[in-house]
Amino acid sequence: MYCAHLIVPLHKNKKIKMEIRIASIDGLSAAAREFVAAMGERKVFAFYGKMGAGKTTFIKAICEELGVEDVINSPTFAIVNEYVDGEGEPIYHFDFYRIKKEQEALDIGYEDYVYSGNVCFMEWPELIENLLPDDAVKVTIGEEMNGERVVRF
Repeated sequence: MYCAHLIVPLHKNKKIKMEIRIASIDGLSAAAREFVAAMGERKVFAFYGKMGAGKTTFIKAICEELGVEDVINSPTFAIVNEYVDGEGEPIYHFDFYRIKKEQEALDIGYEDYVYSGNVCFMEWPELIENLLPDDAVKVTIGEEMNGERVVRF
């Protein structure tokens, strides 16, 4: 079962918060479609969640919704993978899990990727928190006691 709903907080920053619930792997494509529809013009997405929460799996589903036909996997050892979406535009997928210091991200050309105007998905962004652009969308993925995944952004 898959469901999604919009939550509009009452606090003063007036940001809209979206929540997508994924009850099983069968709902992953629909959840990714919902996420893509909500992306708008935003380009940089920082995915937070514990090991095994489903960050890579959800990013893979999002990329598939965006028309990526390449093999999509975690760039844990490469730090960044580049895919091409259905319109021929690059998508950058980062995994900062192995980063020991922020300078390592800068050394791979992080700023060139992030400020390219192309979509960037980042796993383990907390390891480069000071380098995140102000307009990065923070996405958290958590697992509920019943195994359901909840994506909030």
